[in-house]
Amino acid sequence: MPRPRKVGSDLPGDESPAAARRQEWERLHGMVAPAALSRDFLERDIAYRLQADQHGGLSADARRRLANLASGDPGRAGEPRVPTPRIKAGSTLLREWHGRTYTVLALDQGFEMAGQRFASLSEVARHITGAHWSGPRFFGLRRGGGTMGSARSGHHAEGARDA
Repeated sequence: MPRPRKVGSDLPGDESPAAARRQEWERLHGMVAPAALSRDFLERDIAYRLQADQHGGLSADARRRLANLASGDPGRAGEPRVPTPRIKAGSTLLREWHGRTYTVLALDQGFEMAGQRFASLSEVARHITGAHWSGPRFFGLRRGGGTMGSARSGHHAEGARDA
């Protein structure tokens, strides 16, 4: 049984001139290689193409996910994004964090907590935790975030209540 060919063994290396790399790229892509492509990119792309030819390319699911991401869809690839609920001015958000309860008031523009104004809920969450958090997720307005807890509210399961 013949020994399998090592993927990338056909890849032009240091001993090959740049023209050979560009020629191989053009053979694999069916078009002239753009002049701005660096040597490193050419080599990596050629290696990927040879690997994909030998072992198969991306799965249909992976191609679909990449197409969704490339289209600018900020949601999870392939899944519809659930919009964050609008918070009415005057609504109060309550959040327990490390044994302390934080109360945040929604304003017409921004939020207020303990007399300090914030432009966004994410800014409030960062102030409370010292780490980057999605504000809507931190306050329980959007699903996710694991076991760190969720917002508590008096009236709405969403984490906000009208004042």
